[in-house]
Amino acid sequence: MSGAGFLLAVNFLIAQCFFMFFLAVSARSRNRVAARWFAGSFAVASLSAIFEFLIAYVPPVRLWALLAFASMLAGMFMLRVGIGHLYSLKTNRTVLAGIYLCFVALGAFIYDLPRGTLQHALPYQTPFAMALGMSAWAAWRAPVKSFVNRALVVLLVATSLHFILKGFAAVIAGAGATAKDYLGSPFALVSQSMGAVLIVAVGLMLLCVLVLEIVADEKVNAEVDPLSGLLNRRGFDNRVDALMAQSGPHSILISDLDRFKSVNDTYGHQGGDAAIRAFGEMLKATAPEGALVARIGGEEFVLFLPRTGKEAALLFAHALRATRSVSPVPGLPSTVRVTASFGVAEIGRNEPLRFAMRRADDALYAAKNAGRDCVREAEAPAVVLEVFKQAN
Repeated sequence: MSGAGFLLAVNFLIAQCFFMFFLAVSARSRNRVAARWFAGSFAVASLSAIFEFLIAYVPPVRLWALLAFASMLAGMFMLRVGIGHLYSLKTNRTVLAGIYLCFVALGAFIYDLPRGTLQHALPYQTPFAMALGMSAWAAWRAPVKSFVNRALVVLLVATSLHFILKGFAAVIAGAGATAKDYLGSPFALVSQSMGAVLIVAVGLMLLCVLVLEIVADEKVNAEVDPLSGLLNRRGFDNRVDALMAQSGPHSILISDLDRFKSVNDTYGHQGGDAAIRAFGEMLKATAPEGALVARIGGEEFVLFLPRTGKEAALLFAHALRATRSVSPVPGLPSTVRVTASFGVAEIGRNEPLRFAMRRADDALYAAKNAGRDCVREAEAPAVVLEVFKQAN
C-alpha cells in the first residue's frame, strides 16, 4: 500500500470514529438533530475512501470516481444542514439539494478533461470549497458569538480555502494521468495528509461546541428544582452574590405554603406536588425582571428583589399572598385553596445576606403565629444586631 493509500485508510477510520462520537453525543445533547447530521456527514463522506480504493483496483473506474466525488460532497452538504440545526438557522434543503445535483453533474462533465490541469483540477475542487464556505457563512451568522463558534468559522474557512489550493497543488505536484493513477501520485500524499489534519480539527471543534452545551445544560439542571421549575438552593447561592454587589436597596422575601402537611395527608404527595408546582409557576410569572426566585426547602421559597426597598417589597408580597389565596391549584378540588405566608426584610447597608435571610425567616414565623395567610415585615437590622450581641 502506498503512503497515500495508508492515509486514505487513516482518514476513513478517523471519519468512522467521529461518526460514533457524534452518535454518542446526540443521546445527551439538546441539539441531537444537529449531532446526528454531523454523524451522517462523516459517515457518508468516509465512503469516498472506499470508492478511491475501488478506483485503483476494480472496474468500472468512472463509476467509482463519480461516487467518490459525490459521497464526499454529500457529506459536506450534510454538514451544512447540521450547522443550520445547531444554530437554529433556516435552511432551504431544496435549494441545497439543487446545488448539490448541479455540482455532481459538473463532476461528471469534467471527468474526461485532462488531469493535472487547471481546467480539471479547479472545477473538481471548487464544489468542495463552496460547500464548506456555505457552512462557514452559516456559522458566522449564528446568534452565538462565543470563542468556540468563531474558531469553528475560522476552521471551516481554512478548510474551504485548502480545497482551492489543492486545485493548484494537483497541477504542480501531479495528480496522475487517470483517476486510477491518483493513489500513486505525489499529489495524493499531500491531499490526504492535509485532509486528515483538517478532518480532525473540524470534527473536534464541532464536538467541542456540542459538549460545551451539554456541560452548560448539566450545570443548569443541577441548579434547578425539577418540581417547581425554580432555582434550587445551589442555584440561588451561585447567583445572589452578583446581585448583592449592585447598588441597593435590596429586599428578601421568604415564603412558606400554609398547612402543607395537611395537603399531603389529605390529597397525597401528588396533591402536595401540585401545590408546589402551582406556587412556583405563580412566583416565576410575577417576579420582577432581574429577581431571583428559588425553592430552598420542602415548601419554602425565597425571592431576592434587587434595587427594591421594603415598601415595594411589602406591596409585592401582599399581592402574591392575595393571588395565592384566591387561586385554585390544578390537580386539587376546585374549592381547595392553598395559602402562603410571607416574611419580608430589606437588606441593611453592609449587612450579610445570611443575617437578612434570618430576619425574613423570623418575620415568616411571626406571620405563621399570626394565623397564616399574611405578610409580616422583619425587624430592622440594628434591632437584630443588638439582640445578637446581647445573646453572645
